[in-house]
Amino acid sequence: MSRTCLTIILAAGEGTRMRSSRSKVLHEVGHLPLVRHVARAALSAGAAQLAVVVGRDGKAVADAVREDAPNVQPFRQDERLGTGHAVLAARSAIMQGFDDIVVLFGDTPLLTEDTLMRARGELAGGAGVCVIGFRPADPTGYGRLIEEEGELVAIREHKDASELERAIGFCNAGIMAFAGWGALAMLDKIGNDNAKGEYYLTDLVAIARADGHRVTAIEAPVAETIGVNNRSELAEVESLWQDVARERAMIGGATLTDPKSVYFAYDTEIAEDVTIEPNVIFGPGVIIEANALIHGFSHIKGARIGAGASVGPFARLRPGANLGENSKVGNFCEVKQADIAAGAKVNHLSYIGDAKVGAAANIGAGTITCNYDGALKHLTEIGANAFIGSNSALVAPVRIGNGAYIGSGSVITEDVEDDALGLGRGRQVNKPELGKQIAERNAAAKAAKKGEN
Repeated sequence: MSRTCLTIILAAGEGTRMRSSRSKVLHEVGHLPLVRHVARAALSAGAAQLAVVVGRDGKAVADAVREDAPNVQPFRQDERLGTGHAVLAARSAIMQGFDDIVVLFGDTPLLTEDTLMRARGELAGGAGVCVIGFRPADPTGYGRLIEEEGELVAIREHKDASELERAIGFCNAGIMAFAGWGALAMLDKIGNDNAKGEYYLTDLVAIARADGHRVTAIEAPVAETIGVNNRSELAEVESLWQDVARERAMIGGATLTDPKSVYFAYDTEIAEDVTIEPNVIFGPGVIIEANALIHGFSHIKGARIGAGASVGPFARLRPGANLGENSKVGNFCEVKQADIAAGAKVNHLSYIGDAKVGAAANIGAGTITCNYDGALKHLTEIGANAFIGSNSALVAPVRIGNGAYIGSGSVITEDVEDDALGLGRGRQVNKPELGKQIAERNAAAKAAKKGEN
């Protein structure tokens, strides 16, 4: 669509029902702030400019939107005098001149590009105003959209509606698009002659019709119109968002053996033929390549998992984990800021942090890289085809050469050259009959204690 568009995001509400120390719109769904979901939908629908009307935590809200729209214009609304008043807080942005102006709420993260494009399409077809509506299961309390011959003639609040009008199931979602030409003239006509003394954007319908402009309404799926006012509604929206993400993953070729138990982030990338077992949680920044297998109860954030790699069960991949093709991170392992090369195996109960593990290396159970000296992090390098025996501690900075062996239970503090065997443990000493003597002594002590009681 070649028409220019300004999207105004209303995000100045106090959000007191969230009972939170931060603005409502900064709470997250799919690890992304609510207001960023809205901004992304607007940008996908062709918004050339975003304006965000802020109040509480205004700088933080504007900075969040700026992650997706660097040129966003923030406008502060200190008095809460209704939606019409909020839109006019962005007066200077409106005056820049746009074909379309779209007004969104910062707490409706499920709104899609398709719905916004349909609303803009109404403007392109000659409508002066387009209102987005929905059909809830119970319309009680919502303003009704009253249509005649394909045009919207009024928005009637529930308390003011007749019995016949209350029977209408088509309700106002509060989201509106209107033509940029004459927008300020229409907005300035909104009055506050009502019980609350506030300026309502919905009055634009009557104003536009009185000025001879066509007004229309389109229907959006109910889920897209859901706003978040409290923690319960936040959880409901998260659930709906996750359902969409799971469906997208499966349609894209991934197998989810128990979809409802898998939780994605907004930017999770999954290739074809990936299998994800139950109870896996993805944080932001995860890329999974083809044919990888993620076993159950794994937690993954900021990691790349190469083609054919295997993770878990009960594995934790932290930011900077980079698993090569056909590598393995086994059960109860943790990997952080480490490159695991192709075919390398990190076996159960191991911690590999700040490290480079070469191709086809084998990291035995219980191995840890001792990467922190109390002040700084240090690198552990493990060469290709190296074998690290179980329960070894590699004290960084240290390098284990290609093809080197580390004996089980070793504490390694010095580099081990290629193909060498490294041992760092006390020599075993056996004391004949001493085990028996200890057992007899312990038995006597137990008997004496029992006699005292």
